[in-house]
Amino acid sequence: MVRGIGVDIIEISRIRRSIETIGEPFLRKVYTSSEIAYCNAKADRFQHFAVRFAAKEAFSKALSLGWRGEFRWKDVEVTNDPSGQPHLTVHGSLRDRLAGATLMLSMSHADENVVAMVLIEDAGT
Repeated sequence: MVRGIGVDIIEISRIRRSIETIGEPFLRKVYTSSEIAYCNAKADRFQHFAVRFAAKEAFSKALSLGWRGEFRWKDVEVTNDPSGQPHLTVHGSLRDRLAGATLMLSMSHADENVVAMVLIEDAGT
């Protein structure tokens, strides 16, 4: 059974401005060290940071938590398998809350925008 679905679209320029004006404090608040290393290794790093930001927001929407209490930016991490397929890894208290659930992530890039969709499915459905 589907527990939740979330989608988010964001302008790449918004994340670029945050990185250029706030810098490291912004990156360290939102992204794990692995995500920072991955994005910084890409030719268009701002696009990769932006789509990960959108994935985290979509995940929060799928959980229906918003940005209160239990959710922190680095509680969810976007990783890629060798083929490039993105996956979500959950850390902290949310890991126990989602034990056994299947997390599905789809992300897409365009010239100016990125979009991410997250589906959370309960185990055994």
